Amino acid sequence: MAGVIDRNVAALLKRREEEKAATSREERIADAISNFAGSMKFVYFHLVLYGAWIVVNLPWVPLPKFDPSYVVLAMVASVEAIFISTFVMISQNRMAKVADQRADLDLQISLLAEHEITRLVTLVTDLAERMNVPSARDPELRELAQDVAPERVLDRMEETERKIEHEQRR
Repeated sequence: MAGVIDRNVAALLKRREEEKAATSREERIADAISNFAGSMKFVYFHLVLYGAWIVVNLPWVPLPKFDPSYVVLAMVASVEAIFISTFVMISQNRMAKVADQRADLDLQISLLAEHEITRLVTLVTDLAERMNVPSARDPELRELAQDVAPERVLDRMEETERKIEHEQRR
């Protein structure tokens, strides 16, 4: 078992490295900016920068005023917010794409496991019947031995969701 786990971990790490290497320069820049914008260093930097900006432009502070109405400060903060939110969305879009790929992989593995378990149920049921094991006649086993069609499961899920939504509207 440890060998299988080690192989799987190595394969996943290798894939992450490949995905990281395939990331474009623009995406790496967006990620770096998003990481910085989500850090306490960013907060401290802005506390100092905007704090100093505000203090210097206070009416009673004896320093030259460069933004006495704070209009420039508001504009700088607004433009910065626009760019930071764009960089964060770029990073989130990329992370969502990776999450979708992992979800697809998880689904494929689950479907494969379901298929293999179905085959095992069939095999064990056949063996149990030949050996006259009483539980081999359990009608539920025949149902478990049927392959599950993912599209039928999705249809059932959607149908159930519609019923629940319909009942909630009443």
